[in-house]
Amino acid sequence: MTVQELDTVLRTWFAPEQFGRIDRSMNGLQVGRQDKQVQRLGTAVDACLETFRRAAEQDVDMLFVHHGLFWGMPIAVTGEHYARLELLMQQDIALYAMHLPLDQHLELGNNAVMAQQLGLQDIRPFGRLKGTEIGVRGDLPESVGLDEVRERLFGSRENPLGVLPFGTDTIRSVGLISGGAPFEVGQAIEAGLDLYITGDANHVVYHMAQEAGINVIFGGHYATETWGVQATGRKLADEFGIEHHFIDVPTGL
Repeated sequence: MTVQELDTVLRTWFAPEQFGRIDRSMNGLQVGRQDKQVQRLGTAVDACLETFRRAAEQDVDMLFVHHGLFWGMPIAVTGEHYARLELLMQQDIALYAMHLPLDQHLELGNNAVMAQQLGLQDIRPFGRLKGTEIGVRGDLPESVGLDEVRERLFGSRENPLGVLPFGTDTIRSVGLISGGAPFEVGQAIEAGLDLYITGDANHVVYHMAQEAGINVIFGGHYATETWGVQATGRKLADEFGIEHHFIDVPTGL
């Protein structure tokens, strides 16, 4: 299967052209030859030198990432940016990025896959960004404690999660927006949810959550955005016989 053929599949799944108004990411193929054959696909959260080096070690033909190299403005090919592009080109690794479409997708998206991991039912869009809902919300079939939710989603981690236990002792309704969406807790409050989960924390949100009486989990930007790339890689492997490797480069943030 070629890079161009994979591009056609991914654009059909994610429809990135619908996000041009709200997403600065250059979604799609960012580096590489369209006629390159892809036998080994690497997936990762971030386009960075460590990811690229590990991809080269694993003989990856194409990388599918959430955070690419190009974000809607000209950037000089010098310094670290030069080094990143140089490594990709020397190793002939194609780089493909998918940002907000990979947060929003109701099957393969970061939020949808986290919701599935939690066992949520009635999963539906939630969390507006410039008029577009990019998160999801849903309900647990039975109420569970906050610690149980943490364990299901994040397991045991070396770095502790940021948790604001200001709501009900048991959780039934949950809203999720992966990555950097601390202030969208206001939408979770407005919706009357028991728990809001996002990646990044913000000092001001503490008092918002406390005064509204809602539970919040800040799971980390990286940890909340590993789900979509892996789900996409697994689906491509299952449907097209491509070998898939997830390249885990955690930041602890």
